[in-house]
Amino acid sequence: MVIPSNPLSEAPLLPMPSWVKAPLGKASEISTVQRIIKQRGIHTICEEGKCPNRGECYAQKTATFLLMGQTCTRACAFCQVEKGQIPLPLDPEEPAKVAESVRLLGLDYVVLTSVARDDLADGGAGWFVAVMAAVRRENPGTQIEVLTPDFWSGKGAELSQKERVKTVVSANPACYNHNIETVERLQDPVRRGAKYGRSLRVLALVKGFNPNIPTKSGLMLGHGETETEIIQALEDLRQVGCDRLTLGQYLRPSLAHLPVQKYWTPAEFDHLGAIAREMGFVHVRSGPLVRSSYHAGESV
Repeated sequence: MVIPSNPLSEAPLLPMPSWVKAPLGKASEISTVQRIIKQRGIHTICEEGKCPNRGECYAQKTATFLLMGQTCTRACAFCQVEKGQIPLPLDPEEPAKVAESVRLLGLDYVVLTSVARDDLADGGAGWFVAVMAAVRRENPGTQIEVLTPDFWSGKGAELSQKERVKTVVSANPACYNHNIETVERLQDPVRRGAKYGRSLRVLALVKGFNPNIPTKSGLMLGHGETETEIIQALEDLRQVGCDRLTLGQYLRPSLAHLPVQKYWTPAEFDHLGAIAREMGFVHVRSGPLVRSSYHAGESV
């Protein structure tokens, strides 16, 4: 895959402030989670996405499972997940492996996410349902949040997107999360292969199919957005009935990824979080190290 040049990649390197350095967590507790995951050949976005909170979350024996392999068919310029290669076939044992891992970790609340799989006939929607069913069979008391891709399948694919979202909604997740990631102006350079309107449509479709399912979305700040643009994005999310919100600082995974344009301060995150609550978001997490699944179960 040829990755096009990106106008945001020319920014000068900024020194990392102290407030974006996460605690490591206890090595013994971290290794427990890693051992369970690695022994079963499954993946977590905690590792693949190099989440800054993985030490804290592992110490609490929590993890967000990354379904359908570790190779994404999209090429988002901010994301650490492997991309640009042909994905492997689905592992038929993955639903059972995830369900077993949930049991061994004793999780009451699980987040299931995935790479984008544009190569699959249904974009992976049915796989989400299969994993959810397996988790529930082995862990009937566990609540499941999904964090899905936009399920877009090409030009003129509105119907396919609608049916794919409906498939996942029909499994009745505890929360349906889909991230818009950044403000409308920066979608193309930051989210290659995704569109602002498509992402808003996912959240609108969920509410149309089942208004009782909470919806959630998030933005990663630091790509050059303004406060005015952020507020507009929050208003757009509320227009499609989005209930929950996460705001976090983008941290550059490697020199091959987009550089940070700005480190937003903790005070600025508090300010934006207050604005979001005033808009009507019922659960808001806003801070430099906040990620999509950070303390997700606390909202129930």
